[in-house]
Amino acid sequence: MKLVLVTDAWQPQVNGVVTTLVELVKELNLAGHTVEVIHPGMFQTKPCPGYAGIDLAVKPKNQLQNLLKSMAFDAIHLATEGPLGWAARSICQKNKWCYTTAYHTRFPEILKAALKLPLWIGYAIFKHFHRHSAGVMVPTIGVLNLLSKQGFKNLKPWTHGVDVNLFDYSHEPAEYPPLAHLKRPLAIFVGRVSYEKNIETFLKMPFEGSKVVCGVGPLEADLKKRYAGITWLGLLPRPELARVYSTADVFVFPSRHETFGLVMLEAMACGTPVAAFPVDGPQEVLLNHQTGVIKGGVLGDDLAAATQSALNIPRYLARERAMEFSWEKSSTSFIENLVSAKSNAW
Repeated sequence: MKLVLVTDAWQPQVNGVVTTLVELVKELNLAGHTVEVIHPGMFQTKPCPGYAGIDLAVKPKNQLQNLLKSMAFDAIHLATEGPLGWAARSICQKNKWCYTTAYHTRFPEILKAALKLPLWIGYAIFKHFHRHSAGVMVPTIGVLNLLSKQGFKNLKPWTHGVDVNLFDYSHEPAEYPPLAHLKRPLAIFVGRVSYEKNIETFLKMPFEGSKVVCGVGPLEADLKKRYAGITWLGLLPRPELARVYSTADVFVFPSRHETFGLVMLEAMACGTPVAAFPVDGPQEVLLNHQTGVIKGGVLGDDLAAATQSALNIPRYLARERAMEFSWEKSSTSFIENLVSAKSNAW
């Protein structure tokens, strides 16, 4: 199969959406499919306001249309709701090409936090974007139910995976020299230092140990000034990040609006248990919906208490839960959700 993947999130950006798409493309290629990725690096770009490190395509429609017209493809997938996603949506509708989309990020909540935009306006905008999609792929049942209540149609589950070879198991917290001087236990956060991550809850919660942050973002400078005693590692190469996961005693995930939370799986693959709020993303990662059993971490409304409890979770249980997710399974589900671009859906 020949697939065109249109995305506003791609390397060198560093975030969960980019990781998901890179791993997806890798698995699709291994399965014998051909994937043509159309990304911002192929266009003139400008920085996304308020989000350093994320560049967006500037008026890409004409160039994108020429690209798509020159390609032979069986299916087209619009991964994001940015300038490339909106341009591709318009081009598909004009040419009566069927396409699928994905809901990776709860942007209405981000827009409310960053710009005070009412949730109903945000959801109206994104419901309009996905309105003609033949399949809106969502990573959790919770998000699927949320969007269904908001009036989204053609919702299809599509969970994610983790590279259990890169994020290798450590049966006890490993040594990592840059953090060796810190008082244990070590609690870490990995992700963008931005509005939607609710990172300040992690920074201010009581914890008898040391806190480490891996990531950058628009709130970084302000939070560094206001919270003394936090170790900030910035962006790390993924093999180095695996070492940080392995050295931690607990991984803290403070976000309440994450659609999935890939970093939790990465930490758990290394054997590091997770503490999180009982919301969609963490529930998908930690909770077995068939048995009702939480494995590999602790969910609780009191994040500090959940973090303390997670310190008692055996590391092998975190690894076992992570092993239940694979990119091969994720890519198979993705392929099953695609539609023929030339079908008669219009």
